[in-house]
Amino acid sequence: MTTAVRERPAPSAAGDGGAPARRAMARWAWRLFRREWRRQALVLVLLIVAIAATTVGLGVASNSSNLKADPTYGTANTIITLPGSDPGLAADIAAIKRRIGTVEVIAHRPIPVPGSVSTVDLRAETPDGPFGHVTVRLDGGSYPNGPGQVAVTSEVATDFGLHVGSLWNEGGRTLRVVGLVENPLNLLDQFALVVPGQVNPPTSVSILLNASQQSLDSFRLPSGTGLTTGSRGTSPQVLVEALVLVLSTVGLLFVGLLAVAGFTVMAQRRLRALGMLGSMGATDRHIRLVMLANGAVVGATAAIVGTLVGLAGWFAFVPTLRSISEHEVDPFALPWWAIAAAMVLTFATAVAAAWWPARTAARVSVVAALSSRPPRPQPAHRFAALGGVLLGTGILLLAFADQRRPGFIIGGTAATAVGLLFLAPLAIQALALIGGRSSISVRLALRDLARYQARSAAALGAVTLAIAIAATIAVSASAAQIPSVAGNLPSDQLVLHLTPTGEDFQGVPSLSAGQRREVTGAIDELAATIHASWVLPLDEAYDPRSGTLSPQPGPTGQEGVQPGATGAGSGGYPTPALAKVTRMAQGEEVFFVANLYAATPAVLDHYGIPAAEVDPASDVVSSRSDLAGLQIFYPGDRGGPSSGAAPDSPGGLPNGGSGITDPKIQNIEQLPIYTSDPGTLITTKAMNTLGLRLIPAAWLIQTRGPLTTAQIQTAQRTAASAGLYVETRTVQTSLAPLRDWSTAAGLLLALGVLGMTVGLIRSETANDLRTLAATGAGSTTRRAITGATAGALALLGAILGTAGAYAALLAWHRSDLSPLGRVPVVNLIVILVGLPVIATVAGWVLAGGEPPVIARRPLE
Repeated sequence: MTTAVRERPAPSAAGDGGAPARRAMARWAWRLFRREWRRQALVLVLLIVAIAATTVGLGVASNSSNLKADPTYGTANTIITLPGSDPGLAADIAAIKRRIGTVEVIAHRPIPVPGSVSTVDLRAETPDGPFGHVTVRLDGGSYPNGPGQVAVTSEVATDFGLHVGSLWNEGGRTLRVVGLVENPLNLLDQFALVVPGQVNPPTSVSILLNASQQSLDSFRLPSGTGLTTGSRGTSPQVLVEALVLVLSTVGLLFVGLLAVAGFTVMAQRRLRALGMLGSMGATDRHIRLVMLANGAVVGATAAIVGTLVGLAGWFAFVPTLRSISEHEVDPFALPWWAIAAAMVLTFATAVAAAWWPARTAARVSVVAALSSRPPRPQPAHRFAALGGVLLGTGILLLAFADQRRPGFIIGGTAATAVGLLFLAPLAIQALALIGGRSSISVRLALRDLARYQARSAAALGAVTLAIAIAATIAVSASAAQIPSVAGNLPSDQLVLHLTPTGEDFQGVPSLSAGQRREVTGAIDELAATIHASWVLPLDEAYDPRSGTLSPQPGPTGQEGVQPGATGAGSGGYPTPALAKVTRMAQGEEVFFVANLYAATPAVLDHYGIPAAEVDPASDVVSSRSDLAGLQIFYPGDRGGPSSGAAPDSPGGLPNGGSGITDPKIQNIEQLPIYTSDPGTLITTKAMNTLGLRLIPAAWLIQTRGPLTTAQIQTAQRTAASAGLYVETRTVQTSLAPLRDWSTAAGLLLALGVLGMTVGLIRSETANDLRTLAATGAGSTTRRAITGATAGALALLGAILGTAGAYAALLAWHRSDLSPLGRVPVVNLIVILVGLPVIATVAGWVLAGGEPPVIARRPLE
C-alpha cells in the first residue's frame, strides 16, 4: 500500500518554541498574577509605598533647592556686615561698591518688644533690590515709598497693636503703617520695613553681594574697620535630586529583598507546576520567563499606581510643607526626570527580585521539581567573601569622603548596605551551628532557616537594612546633639532685666535712688500678683570711671537719654563677660559665652554656699565645667583699658579692652545650671583686680509652678510700665524625638518583615508541622519553633544592622570620634534586646493553631 502526503508539514518553530511559546508563558504568568494577587499584595504595596515616598521626597528636595535663595542672603552668596558706629561708614560702603560692583545695602536696628527681651528688626531696604527682593513680599497695602512710612509683618503688628493705616510711635518719631509684608523664605522672620536712609543711625549695615572669599581677603576698608563676612553654601539642584534618588534606591533595595523572599515562596509553590512544564518540553528559558513576566507585571503595576499615589500625596502635602518650611512651595516644580527614573527603578527592582528565584527554579531537575523539594542552599562562604569585599570598600569610601565628597558618600553608603546583605547567609549558617546543642524546637527552627536559605537570607537582609538605618539615625542624632546646659531658665522662673537683651552685653544703666525704689516696688507688686515664692536681686560689675555705651530704645519706642545720665532708658555701663577672644590680623574676634553676675553674699546665701567655700584666689565660680580657655573680657570705654592695664600687659586685651586672660575658675555644684540664672559669677577678687563695683542688673523671680500664659502677659505689662524686660524659658530643641521615632519605625518595619518571613517559612514547612502533630507534638512545640525562628532572625538582624551602622559611622567620623562617645544607650538596648524579645514573644503567641489534616497538595 502506498501513502502520500497531500501537503508539506509546516516548518517547525525554533527549538525553544519561538514567539508562540513565549506568549503562552506570558499569558500563564498574567493569569497567575490575577489569580494569586493576594499572595503578592505585600510586595506590591511595598513597591507602591516606596515609589510614592520617592515622589514626595523628590518634590520636597526639588522645591528646597529650586529656591536658589536664602532667607538671609537672598540670591547673594556673601554678606559683609559693618557696625553702625563705623566713623567712615559711607566711605566704606562706596569703596565696597567700587570694588565689587552690584551690591545691596540694608541698614538694621533692633526694636525691643514692650516688656520682653525679644526684639524685632527695623530694616531700611529696597523691596526690589538686586539680591534681597526674594526675601520681601507684600501681603496687604503697599510698600513704604517715602519718609514717615513703614510696612510691618503680622506678628510685629500684633505685638505693637498696629494695622494698615495706623500710626506707630517708634524711636521718637511717628510712622504710618502702609502695608503688611513677610519674608516668604522664612515666615518666622519678624521685621519692620522702611525706605533706605530712614534707619539713622543704624546698629549695623548688611551689604549683600556676589563675590568669592579670595577676592575679599586682600580688600581693606578706607576707615580701617575689619571686614566681617559670611558666605552661604549651595547645593546644585541635580545633586540634591540625585541624593534623594540614591536614598530611594536604598529603600527599593529593602523592598527588593522582601520581593525576593516573596517570589522565592511563589516559585516554591509553583515548583510542581514548573516541573510539569519541564516534563512537557519547556526549556529553562521558558521557566525563567514565567517568573520574570510575573515580576514585570508587579513592577509595572507598582510603578504606575505608586507614581499616581505619590503625586496625589505630594499635592496634598504642599500646604503642610509650606507651614513646616516657612516658605512658599511651587507644587508643579517637580523633577520629572527623577520621577521617571524612580519608575524605571521600581520596575527593575521587581524584575530583578524575580530573576534570582527564576534562575534557581529553572535549575531544579524535573524529578526534584515534581517532588517539590527545596533547592540545595548555595555555599554561604561565597556570599560572605563578596560581602566582606563590598563592606570593606564601602567603609573605605566613607572614610575618605571627608564628609564632603558626594561620589564617595553615595558609593560608600551603597557598597556598605549591599555588603551587609551578602553576610546574611553566613550568619544563618553560623547560628545553625551554634544552636546544634539546643532543644529540639530551636534546632528545628534553625535548621529550617538554613534549609530555606534563599528566602531566609533575603528576609534577614531586609531586617538588617531596616535596623541599620534606624541605628544610624539614632547614633547620628545622639552624636549631633551638642552637649549643653539645661536652657536659659526653668519653666517656673522669670528674670526682669534693665536692658532689652538678657545678656546685658550692651551695658547696664545706672539707676538713681528714686528710680530704684520705683523699680523695686513694681517688682514686689508683680511678685505678689503672680504668687511668687521669692525674688532674688542680681548685680553685675562695672567701672564707674568708664563711659557708657550708646543708649538703647526704651519699651515705648523712645530713645533713652544721653550717655552718662541715669535711668532705665539710658545708655549703660559695660560689664564683664566670659568670652573666647581670638587675635586676628585686623583686630580680634570676641565670642561671648557667659554673662557674669556678681558673687554677692545674697546670691551665695540663697544657694547655700558658705563664703568660706569660695576660693579667695578664684576669679569666677560656676556650675559649668566647659569654660576652660575663656577669658574675662571687659570692653572698658572702648578707647583704652578702663583699669589702666596696657593692651599687652598680662591682664590686658587687644583693641582697648581689658580683663583677665587666664582666670581661675572654681566649680561649685550648688549653683544653678541655667544660662540666665546666676550660675556663673565673678568674684570679689576679680572685681578688685579690674577696679569694678556692683550695679543692679536684674531680678530673678521664682513661682510656685510653671508659668502660665496669663502670668507671662501680666509680667510683660508690668515690665513695660516700669521700663523693664521679661525673660522666660526658651524652648530647647532636641534630637531625642528623632532618635526615638527612628528606632520605633525601624522596629516596626523589622517586625513586619519578620511576620511575613516567618509566615512564609512556616507555610512551607506545614508538612513538617503535620508530621510533628501526628507524632504527638503539642502546641508548645509549635509555638517554640515559630518563636525561635522569629527571634533568631531578629537577633541576627539587630546585631548585623547595629554593627554595620557603627562601622560606617566610625569611618565617617574618623577624624574626630568624640561625637560617637554620646551613645544612645536606651535606643540600642531596645534594638539589640527588645527586638528579639518582642519577635520571640509574638511568634510564640501567634503560632498555637492546630495544623490542618494531612492532605494531598493541589497541583498549581
